[in-house]
Amino acid sequence: MGEWDAVTLAEAVLLLVAGLGAGTVNAIAGGGSLLTFPAMLAIGMPPVAANVSNALAVAPGYGASVLGSRADLIGQGRRILRVIPTALLGALGGCLLLLNTPRRVFDLVVPFLVIGAALTLAGQTRLRALVGHPQQVSPRRATIMLHTAVFLCALYGGYFNAALGVLLVAGLALVLDETLARVSALKNLLSALIGVVTIAVYSIFGPVNWAAVAVIAPATIVGGYLGARVARRLPAAALRAVIVAFGLTVGTVLLVRAL
Repeated sequence: MGEWDAVTLAEAVLLLVAGLGAGTVNAIAGGGSLLTFPAMLAIGMPPVAANVSNALAVAPGYGASVLGSRADLIGQGRRILRVIPTALLGALGGCLLLLNTPRRVFDLVVPFLVIGAALTLAGQTRLRALVGHPQQVSPRRATIMLHTAVFLCALYGGYFNAALGVLLVAGLALVLDETLARVSALKNLLSALIGVVTIAVYSIFGPVNWAAVAVIAPATIVGGYLGARVARRLPAAALRAVIVAFGLTVGTVLLVRAL
């Protein structure tokens, strides 16, 4: 499904700039869809079509982010293979929710999820004291926590992509004993997998504006690769601060929009 509604030169420039920024932000902190989604609304696209088109447009940028952060994926192969089915199942469930349920209720929940994720990452040390540090919990419990975090984030990502990276980093950092750079690299890979599902589902069943996707997607690829390279060079404290700040901003903007 979908259509090839033409875009003007000015609209194309707006979408291109938004795509470049979104790819960069997604690789570093997540939440880049807050740039591309409003840009699509600004050129007159209906909200559902903008959401679906946006999910497809930013997905290639996640792949570029994986390429840029591939060094931090070394040694995580077994973990990745275990969570792939969970991520795919959660993303598929999110896509089906979007296509078959009213959006209004979830729109009201989404901002609180994003803000909660940012606060979770900010208070990671204290929360770990409550739920248990990954080194202190049993392997079975650690596995359950990891799959739960991945499934819920993928479910969200399949439904509404904005700030998916913030949610993933917060959830993964809470249950994995890894550096933030390695968590961010895993976030990029899972985001890419979720993006594959959204492409497969929405390109067939969603009201996609392919002209807008064709403009934004290449820009997100460039931005995603550059952003991943920047993220690798940021100190852990700085990377955490950027993600938390952007997450709180995204959540607040989404909450204002929903009310």
